[in-house]
Amino acid sequence: MLALVMLINRSGSMVLPFLGVYMTAHLHFSIENSGIVLSFFGIGSVIGSWLGGMITDRIGEYWVQSLSLLLSVPLFCLIPLFTTEAGLAGIILAQSIVSETFRPANSVAITKYAKPENITRAFSLNRMAINLGFSIGPALGGILSAISYEFLFYSNAIGALLAGLLYVWFFGKRNKTAIREIKKVKEAKATIKENSPYRDTKFLIYCFFCMLFSICFFQLFSTLTIFYKDTARLSQQNIGYILGYSGFLIVLLEMSLVQIAEKYSKLAFTMLIGTFLCGFSYAIMAFDHSLFTLVLSMTLLCIGEIWTLPFMSTITALRSGKNNKGAYMGLNGMAFSLAFIITPYLGTMMAEKFGFSVLWIVTGIITTITAIAFYFIIPWMLPKKVSDEEIVL
Repeated sequence: MLALVMLINRSGSMVLPFLGVYMTAHLHFSIENSGIVLSFFGIGSVIGSWLGGMITDRIGEYWVQSLSLLLSVPLFCLIPLFTTEAGLAGIILAQSIVSETFRPANSVAITKYAKPENITRAFSLNRMAINLGFSIGPALGGILSAISYEFLFYSNAIGALLAGLLYVWFFGKRNKTAIREIKKVKEAKATIKENSPYRDTKFLIYCFFCMLFSICFFQLFSTLTIFYKDTARLSQQNIGYILGYSGFLIVLLEMSLVQIAEKYSKLAFTMLIGTFLCGFSYAIMAFDHSLFTLVLSMTLLCIGEIWTLPFMSTITALRSGKNNKGAYMGLNGMAFSLAFIITPYLGTMMAEKFGFSVLWIVTGIITTITAIAFYFIIPWMLPKKVSDEEIVL
């Protein structure tokens, strides 16, 4: 049910990949100013991730997810009313804070309902729902944006509303049980003091490299679409199709590739290969941007993503304690959210001053360094053998 809620929510999520094009083509912002506005989404993500993690540990994931989904609806509807850089930055900041509180609460819910031995596959199932929605959303978004950009925002609002109503209907029945569990958690915290993730040096280093990876990877949502339109000369519909292809490919491959990695590879090696493939997928576009290369790049990016993102969540869950999962998930989410601040501005600035080829080469280099860092950090951060007691969530 968590995955189904996520599927409905993400099927309506077609705004973010097209925000850059919306601002440059429709509102006629400069590329650099568009990057600055997009950075406010990242600022809101940082605040939302911190706030969501803190509140989840106090009131439970049910209320955080419910409020986040339902409050997102009116905010999405308000976005088309703001057509200046300052106004659009402000409403995107507010919307991002509300929507991103959902992320750490959703991760805690997954660790709560998944069986210990299925934790990575549970995150993968949720991500598969995200990517199936992502294959539907941008493809539909490319078609709708050719008619009217306002349809994108209203479709997002409808998706958030349907997801929120379904979540409340199904999980609201279990709210009394959730309240009892919250009381137990509070009682446990009174007797068991666990470390804060903000004082966990090893985890902070791990989150720093998660942020570096995210800065490179999340160009998918900002500079990549501008590159497709301005350099590769793809139409908005074709941009939607290639983004939709990425989501469809992940839906087809994710569960099987995750099982292969779990069976035949260690966490550190899986993260090494996955992170490297993501960087390589960007680097090859520096030398050619034919349609074949663009599809090959997206294919490699999808495979690298499958062998990186779900395992990042698993590592965070294994590092956290029983009563501070929200805080750990929130801090790890902040690492991703910081990328939404840095990536749009840094990526668009580099593209405008040095060209996309330099941007893609630098991205490949940074991601390769990050891949090597993951390979050494993960064994250092996690115990050699994680017992079932430590995995029980």
